[in-house]
Amino acid sequence: MIAVDADTATQEAIALDECHVAHNYSPLPVVAASAEGAWITDVEGRRYLDCLAAYSAVNFGHRHPEIVATAHAQLDAVTLVSRAFHSDRLGPFCAALAELCGKELVLPMNSGAEAVESGIKVARKWGTDVKGVPAGQSTIVVAHGNFHGRTTTIISFSDDDTARRGFGPYTPGFRSVPFGDADALAAAIDENTVAVLLEPIQGEAGIIVPPADYLPTVRALCTQHDVLMIADEIQSGLARTGRTFACDHWGVVPDVYLLGKALGGGVVPLSAVVADRAVLGVLHPGEHGSTFGGNPLAAAIGIMVVGMLRSGEFQTRSAQLGDVLHARLGELHGRGVRAVRGRGLWAGVDLDPRLGTGKQISLALAERGVLVKDTHGSTLRFAPPLVITAAEIDWAVQRLAAVLAERGAGS
Repeated sequence: MIAVDADTATQEAIALDECHVAHNYSPLPVVAASAEGAWITDVEGRRYLDCLAAYSAVNFGHRHPEIVATAHAQLDAVTLVSRAFHSDRLGPFCAALAELCGKELVLPMNSGAEAVESGIKVARKWGTDVKGVPAGQSTIVVAHGNFHGRTTTIISFSDDDTARRGFGPYTPGFRSVPFGDADALAAAIDENTVAVLLEPIQGEAGIIVPPADYLPTVRALCTQHDVLMIADEIQSGLARTGRTFACDHWGVVPDVYLLGKALGGGVVPLSAVVADRAVLGVLHPGEHGSTFGGNPLAAAIGIMVVGMLRSGEFQTRSAQLGDVLHARLGELHGRGVRAVRGRGLWAGVDLDPRLGTGKQISLALAERGVLVKDTHGSTLRFAPPLVITAAEIDWAVQRLAAVLAERGAGS
């Protein structure tokens, strides 16, 4: 058994963080020093199987050799010129990503929250310039339980009290309805609605998969009412669920994709808004920007990531190994596990709350060399890098079973 709180190097590193890092996170007491593939090594030399993958940012594994080689090569050329000039990497990246998405234009940004904020701006501008909604009157329909980031505008339509409390006044213009309820969504749409913004599968909420007819109905409603369907695929996209995009499971093509996390290959921040010219064409010089957005280093990595996705290898791995993950987790039903949800290598695991909180179970798993993260009380999220093996999945689930058994599961 690994004791994650016993050694001096770990204690010193955590103490320095506690002293000088703003306390906007509550991390597990593991101090990473290096990583490769699906494994992280801490400052004491202990190894952990990473079953979180930085919330899907490390879909392709830590330090994937082709991505790292691309980064090294670009570091020796040029890393940043801002958008004041062109670079030889930006055009090829945007062309490749647009083709992957079946769209025409790409707006490159950095963080996922920036992509969401940019998508909101684009939708409002489209509503004013194209749909004819009076300036300042547009509304966007969102879902209860959403997680699109923590900027001021985004928390304005969040129902997470921890993210909202104390940060008002809030940005108006949003209507929130229950996720998965197409009738409620339809009732929220009116002549001033410019967009519906959804996660196809809700991540932070606990890997919530909607009813089978939900996204197709949302797509039909958006088309019927001349409303943009915006899919936040920042966590769910880029092979995480066994398809290139989670929307693909339902045969749905949104008007706008919001992408991030894995797009930067686990090396750099890289996000994007991807849509056709009829949507993104509403932007003109000076109306939106980012100094680092689409920088040559990120764009070069993005080109490599898109190429890796084009092969279909990672989508296939996620689908096949996802079957293994869900089957193995399903064997724990009645043994401390109450429900398992998700698609591909993405699973939300509801635990029997009598056995402890999700945070307590996460800590116990870390002591056994498995890194996961909790959400909403007694739910764990499993989202390992797509390079994980079936044997490693078995190993992780065995350790979860042992933790639950120690806490009295099944007794």
